[in-house]
Amino acid sequence: MKIISSNGKEDLAIVHIAESSTGNLVEFVESMHLQKPRSEKWILTISTLYGCPVSCTICDAGSYYLGRMSKEAMFWQLDYMISRHYPDSKIPVKQLKVHFTRMGEPAFNMSVLDVINEFSWYFEAPGFMPSISSIAPKGSEKFFDELLRLKNEKFSGGRFQLQFSIHTTDEAKRDELIPVKKWSLNKIAEYGSKFYVKGDRKITLSFAPSRENPIDTKVIRGIFDPAVFLIKLTSLNTTQNALKNELTPVIEHGSTQEGESAINSLAANFADAGFEVLLIPGNSEELVIGSTCGQNLIAHSR
Repeated sequence: MKIISSNGKEDLAIVHIAESSTGNLVEFVESMHLQKPRSEKWILTISTLYGCPVSCTICDAGSYYLGRMSKEAMFWQLDYMISRHYPDSKIPVKQLKVHFTRMGEPAFNMSVLDVINEFSWYFEAPGFMPSISSIAPKGSEKFFDELLRLKNEKFSGGRFQLQFSIHTTDEAKRDELIPVKKWSLNKIAEYGSKFYVKGDRKITLSFAPSRENPIDTKVIRGIFDPAVFLIKLTSLNTTQNALKNELTPVIEHGSTQEGESAINSLAANFADAGFEVLLIPGNSEELVIGSTCGQNLIAHSR
């Protein structure tokens, strides 16, 4: 592959776009924690598919799908970003978080597990922490069974992050947002109870709240155990699809009194139900750069 563009700021986030030998485009991101230096935390987010077949209504990565990325192509993305800062492949970062979440649903590509398993063969990174974010598509049982085995063998004790994208508790609305067959909330909860053991990071249930898609904290509490799962409330980014589908974010980029009241009330309801809550407002600079979730620069450029 070859790099065709890079966009962003070194002290915040950079989105790289590369072209494969067959002409397929791929994008990947390196970003910084807003309050920590690179030596403390560095975040690499890579693509696992060329595009995505899911076509979530809040994400621009589903505008096309050209297949799975090979293990070598995923390692190429990692090597490019790592070699820019650590050409000897020794990464003295306290927490090197690698997200397999940029373009594509990772559970559709079994080679993602090979990259996680073989990462230490190529890079010396004691702080390596893989992160999988998934919609839990139906038929992905083999992927998640192998992921559970891999986590227990190599990444127990809080060195792995698993996230499921939920977004709404209304099943009909969830089917509109994520228009493919997927696990029920009950099945996600059942898997989580097997995946999590004491000492692991809690499994994240991710919501990008919009006013059109209800979130009932009682429904979540009735299905999910706060000892196993935590709640993440994050901004619904102004992607082309979110705008086209007229979705109104609850967490605004640039807070309003009404928005703050609504999201604080939702966070408080989850907290009252016993859940740990992560409230992550949007960053306007990252939105402009296009480094945030669902901001597919390839789709925009096309």
